[in-house]
Amino acid sequence: MQSIEQLTAEILSLPSAARVLLAEKIIESLEFDTDPAIQAAWITEAKMRRDEIRSNYVQPIPGDEALAQVRRLLEQ
Repeated sequence: MQSIEQLTAEILSLPSAARVLLAEKIIESLEFDTDPAIQAAWITEAKMRRDEIRSNYVQPIPGDEALAQVRRLLEQ
């Protein structure tokens, strides 16, 4: 059996699309005790945000830029 480090190195050598698919499958494999109503609300929210980006209603910004903006707001 491979060590976590070996497996990680092998996974990180995969193309981006393959890593995304693998990450999705790993997340799906985790068991969550989530209230179905809460899960449905999050799915609705995620789809709404996705649609806003696809329609160019909102423009996404890089995560590091978003965090910098939040930090600046918290310092005020």
